[in-house]
Amino acid sequence: MTQEFKKKQKTIIHKISIDKNKIEYEEKGSVPGKLLNQFSMDQSEDRFRVVTTTEYYTQYQGIIRANAVYVLDEQLNIVGKLEQIAPNESIFSSRFIGDRLYLVTFQQIDPFFVIDLSTDNPKILGELKIPGFSNYLHLYDEEHIIGIGRDTKEIGESRVQ
Repeated sequence: MTQEFKKKQKTIIHKISIDKNKIEYEEKGSVPGKLLNQFSMDQSEDRFRVVTTTEYYTQYQGIIRANAVYVLDEQLNIVGKLEQIAPNESIFSSRFIGDRLYLVTFQQIDPFFVIDLSTDNPKILGELKIPGFSNYLHLYDEEHIIGIGRDTKEIGESRVQ
């Protein structure tokens, strides 16, 4: 696919105000890529944060994936971003908790990322490679997070079962 396709693959975000019996349409914004699920987005004070995957096919490289986290303001404009997280891997789970994003990607091994969101410019604080992958992340306490997923094994030629 071309650059044009990459530009078209995006998530549209609508902001709607609900006050008693009154519903108002407020803003519309967009970010590149697609969301995995409801845990791929979060609001903290006046910032809306999302984590996405952009995926496209090229004739010579096959499927190309890129993951990113975006920070949007109240008007749904992108004010911060961290792109190219775990290139060519897919997001399998994410969880926003306070000023942190916990993110699991997977291709052959499960990188578990901790991303700082205390400012509009997200940054990776750490990364841990874990066998298998986690489909669900759950906060246990302020210092622990539980990942629930599947174990994997390599079956040769860069393949995983």
